[in-house]
Amino acid sequence: MTDAAVNSGKGKQKKGFFARIMLFLRQVISEMKKVVTPTRSELINYFLVVLAFVLVVIALVTALDYVFGRGSIFLFTRHLEQ
Repeated sequence: MTDAAVNSGKGKQKKGFFARIMLFLRQVISEMKKVVTPTRSELINYFLVVLAFVLVVIALVTALDYVFGRGSIFLFTRHLEQ
């Protein structure tokens, strides 16, 4: 390989195993410093929004289960009577 082919990676050399691990850990620490802890009122609001969403999904699944259950009972019992 020529020097031009080796250096064509925009000046970056492949780092060793431990150097890549250290880079990863530095990036993790950097990202963790950006994390913002929500205030108590924000946390309560988030909780209520999630709770409302979960209740809506539960109601939807319950309704669909009821409709499909009743439909299958209607379909199969009606079919057996004929």
